[in-house]
Amino acid sequence: MHAPDPEARPARGRRLTRLAAVAAGVILLAAIGAALAWGAIFRNLPNAERLATYQPPLPTQVRAATGEPLFSFARERRIFLPYEEIPKVVIDAFLSAEDKTFFSHGGLDFPGIATAIVTNIRGLFSGQSRPVGASTITQQVAKNLLLSNEVTLTRKIREAVLARRIESILTKEQILELYLNEIFFGRNAYGVEAAARTWFGKSASDLAPHEAAFLASLPKAPSAFDPRRNYARALERRNWVLSEMVANGKLPAQQLAALQARPIAVAEESRAAANVAPYGSFFMEEVRRQLIERFGETAEDGPNSLYAGGLWVRTTIDPEIQKAAEAALRDGLVRYDRVRGWRGPAATIALGEGWQKRLRALNLPVGYDSWRAAVILARQPGGFRLGFGDGSTGTLYAGDAMMARGGIPAYQQLKPGDVVPVAPTGAGSYALRQIPLISGALVVQEAHTGRVLAMVGGFDSRGSSFNRATQAQRQPGSTFKPFVYAAALDNGMTPASLVSDGTFCVYQSARLGRKCFRNFGGGSAGLQTMRWGLEQSRNLMTVRIASQTGMDKVVKTARELGIGDYQPVLAIALGAGETTPMKLVNAYSILVNGGKEITPVLFDLVQDREGKPIFQADRRRCDDCRAAWKGQAMPRPVDTRRQVIDARTAFQVVHMLEGVVERGTATRLNNLGVPIMGKTGTTTGPKDVWFVGGTPQIVAGLYMGFDQPQNLGGWVQGGNVAVPIWRNFYTAVWSESERTPTPFIAPAGIRMVRIDRRSGRRVFGTWPSDAPKAAVIWEAFKPETEPRRIVSAPAPTRATPKKVVRTIRTDRDFLAQQGGLY
Repeated sequence: MHAPDPEARPARGRRLTRLAAVAAGVILLAAIGAALAWGAIFRNLPNAERLATYQPPLPTQVRAATGEPLFSFARERRIFLPYEEIPKVVIDAFLSAEDKTFFSHGGLDFPGIATAIVTNIRGLFSGQSRPVGASTITQQVAKNLLLSNEVTLTRKIREAVLARRIESILTKEQILELYLNEIFFGRNAYGVEAAARTWFGKSASDLAPHEAAFLASLPKAPSAFDPRRNYARALERRNWVLSEMVANGKLPAQQLAALQARPIAVAEESRAAANVAPYGSFFMEEVRRQLIERFGETAEDGPNSLYAGGLWVRTTIDPEIQKAAEAALRDGLVRYDRVRGWRGPAATIALGEGWQKRLRALNLPVGYDSWRAAVILARQPGGFRLGFGDGSTGTLYAGDAMMARGGIPAYQQLKPGDVVPVAPTGAGSYALRQIPLISGALVVQEAHTGRVLAMVGGFDSRGSSFNRATQAQRQPGSTFKPFVYAAALDNGMTPASLVSDGTFCVYQSARLGRKCFRNFGGGSAGLQTMRWGLEQSRNLMTVRIASQTGMDKVVKTARELGIGDYQPVLAIALGAGETTPMKLVNAYSILVNGGKEITPVLFDLVQDREGKPIFQADRRRCDDCRAAWKGQAMPRPVDTRRQVIDARTAFQVVHMLEGVVERGTATRLNNLGVPIMGKTGTTTGPKDVWFVGGTPQIVAGLYMGFDQPQNLGGWVQGGNVAVPIWRNFYTAVWSESERTPTPFIAPAGIRMVRIDRRSGRRVFGTWPSDAPKAAVIWEAFKPETEPRRIVSAPAPTRATPKKVVRTIRTDRDFLAQQGGLY
């Protein structure tokens, strides 16, 4: 034997040392890699505990003042159902389709994961592009609410970790409640309740087993299993879910064949599903704007946001009044437009394959529910064959297309491919209509509260979302004059003050020279009372009154009433400053409300998703309103609203505006049987026509004009165009039997005195009559401002015993003889 080499032992030791160092390095690198992987996977991992207080985004539900559901502001259509209210058949269907062992696993389905791993390994060699997952419902909740949809191993690991954490925080019922209220079903429906209503037009509680199975088949791929696109695939998937329900003991086996034979009959998407308000679209848009301003738009803006907060909003809109306002304004716009003749088709599309889709895409703003957008498919004997967006057809006879352009009737100019609005005239027959170019707005407000009962901002919001009621800055013309008179009454003048209706000129500047004003119809009438000047809308009297009062006081009154902030120039007195219909209607409401401040209110109450009030429009204090009733007098809220103008001045203006209706420029309203005040307006051109007025209960105002102002025609005035629209609106809402002749209430300090209507002199010995143009009328005065001159009573027409007539020279004499104030 050879003896061991003493030098070999140190060499072997060095090799072992090097191997140990390499191994240590590998272990260190592995540890570093593991740490980096752990950090990549678990860095910024969401906190699963927040799911315990998670609130899904819910739409804002809007109701009319009557409580009628009206609209839903939603980007995700969702109706939250607590677990206790989710039907068992729905739960059974989803567990059978998605997670059979949900109530027994701890968040992860390990046998399913093993199967998925084997399937994915096989997929690597078979060219399978997308890996197969084995997600439980808990994992889907983690992914949907806490993670993204990226398809990576890292996301799956994070999802698994979160699923385990969720199971330790929430009960199975809470997890399932989150899942069934969060998942997407197509048609913009999220959650089983919204899905049931969207797909079947019924609540989830009314679903049959085959319908629940269909919903359970959708979350995997809603568009792929949409029966409208791929009926066979949708039916196969639904029937698979039904068979799984039978296999899991959720349905009797003997029912399977019958259930699988049932067709998938889904509901058509309704107006509500399309998120279109049945009426009041301009009103709804203004509500949307105000809610966003107050509460925010998305969940990032706060818990009560418009599109995620689940708010319940009670608006002030009155359905009957809103519909009447829409119809009256549209009718007026169409009436005016027809006089100007036919302008040609609204659009032209290509016929052939897909014409229905192209027609629907136009979304023609036809305004009326009865009008339809139609395309001329072909000319036929006596007229045309029409096609509609739903594929149906109809007939347009030549006699129903007589509107002319350039003297040539429309039926001679229409051709295939032309798109026109039509209105039904009988079974399958239609008449040609035209969308008016002219537009306008109508606003109706409760006079003493500011609640907006109706708002129409144009012919149809589909044509333009521009809300002319709140956004259109227009010159009010003569509807501004009452506020000139209000400023004058606040500064020493009375309704009986005499003002010259004569030439009035002012020197403007060296460049502009001398400006002379004129009345609308020309001419002058000499000395007249202020009342007569307002009733007849005399420009010369108005500018003279404004000049005597001071334009600084006039514009201050306009500013206080919220009409606008103007320069103190005389043209403003004739309505040359711009304002919106909403502001002008609100100012008239302040007059009716005794000069007290009013703010337009579009919603009375807003509640959060739990039903807690978070906004109330009426903030008046009422200490006893919640007290038990024990026969005491009705409690009254404390009215702390600011007094904008003198209550007596406000009543004097209202009283004069009644004269505008009785014998002035709005006499088309004087036979309605109720006290009505109001004022017409016609701007230079004329480019706009107005009427704003109302009763002691409501104030309504409207204007008509082109969005790009142009001449309406020399015959157009507020009295003959705007007033008839107002009348049609009013009579549509309040029938003759419903009209209550409640007078405008005079405030304390007003003295009702008999005067001669034309001269303004005080009258004794005779009484006013109900005749609109009676010589003697009651006039409203502030104390010590009534006229002192006396007009003798007319001589008796037949012999009567002589009466002793005492000359009344002071208020004391008047009170002693008459026994009170009138």
